[in-house]
Amino acid sequence: MAMKKIALHWQILIALCLAVVTGASLDQTFSLFGVTFLSVLTFFGTLFLNALKMLIVPLVMASIITGMMSLNADTLGRLGAKTVSYYAVTSLVAILIGLFFVNLFQPGIIDGEPARHVIGLSSDTDDVVSRVGDKGASDIAEVLLRMVPPNIVTAAANGQMLGLIFFSLIFGFFVSKLKGSVAQIHKDFWQGLLDIMMMMTDLIMRFAPLGVYALVTKVILISGVDAFEPLAIFFGAVIIALATHLLIFLPLILRYIAKVSPAKHFKAMLPALLTAFSTSSSSATLPITMDCVENRSGVSNQVAGFTLPLGATINMDGTALYECVAAMFIAQAYGLTLDVTTQFTIVLVALLTSIGVAGIPSASLVAITIILSAIGLPLEGIGLILVVDRVLDMCRTSVNVFSDSCAAVTIARLEGEKTLLLK
Repeated sequence: MAMKKIALHWQILIALCLAVVTGASLDQTFSLFGVTFLSVLTFFGTLFLNALKMLIVPLVMASIITGMMSLNADTLGRLGAKTVSYYAVTSLVAILIGLFFVNLFQPGIIDGEPARHVIGLSSDTDDVVSRVGDKGASDIAEVLLRMVPPNIVTAAANGQMLGLIFFSLIFGFFVSKLKGSVAQIHKDFWQGLLDIMMMMTDLIMRFAPLGVYALVTKVILISGVDAFEPLAIFFGAVIIALATHLLIFLPLILRYIAKVSPAKHFKAMLPALLTAFSTSSSSATLPITMDCVENRSGVSNQVAGFTLPLGATINMDGTALYECVAAMFIAQAYGLTLDVTTQFTIVLVALLTSIGVAGIPSASLVAITIILSAIGLPLEGIGLILVVDRVLDMCRTSVNVFSDSCAAVTIARLEGEKTLLLK
């Protein structure tokens, strides 16, 4: 009797557990035949990430254009309004959840004193400030300029997703206006390209356990466990807030608005969630997210192709929550009086930056500097959170991806689709 194949999400979960054990057992200097284990992990982790990123541009274009070909102006307007409304509401709720828990735990206060003197600033602070540069709130306005790139090929090469999405939306809409044989040729081409990209995604997903193992083991080897102790309360506050949004708020949307089974959707999304956790990139995980939402949750390409690429670019629930908690933590650590006005400022700026700064490198760090500037704190405060930022980045990316998938399912159900998640 043939042995039953282990499901992909279990393979990835096993790889994740092995990564934790390996990372905790070895150190960075471990080598075999003169080759360090860390360099091997870096090679395979980068290879897996590159393979995923290789799919993004053709997959996003084919998916959006294929979805747009069957939409009319009324349907597009309705889908757009529902998608943007969902993203705005869930991001705002995520920020408020973060605000609640950071006020509850007050990680920036230790024994009644601001934590800055207890924790000390990271030595990497200057490096962060130089990476962030002179970014400020004015960068949010550049979103509109990034939306209309002067060269679509350059935008695609540089990973400027917003411009690529905008071009694909317009292109797909006008493809739907074509008539006769020319229209059919275009529809067959883009549908064929989408089918090919999904098959390539399936192939790369087979190597996901190896990629996950390499990426996570590398993080644990470099970060270690001891570094987390001084920031344990901050780390815990972020994790609990993210878990509340992931395990309580989003499932409530699935059950009472989409009227589907949250448990079924969690199971369907496990490969994407574990990949998001390992890669820390919503964009890199997008091919797997689309595969899970369409093939495992049963959402049409018309809805998934519109909501998911857009969500991977502007919907950052986990990031928005983290920005709020981090800014509040730094404010507490510096002994800043956090009145209602200050907290409202943090909430508002976190909401705007989670959307507007998504396309900038080191997006979360840039967003936090904008918030710190808005409430009058020095940029060196970022040094307080650098030690745990990488691991928390993995966690908040998983929340971002799950929220995107919930948007696709919810909007599909509101559009009258029958998904595979019905109770």
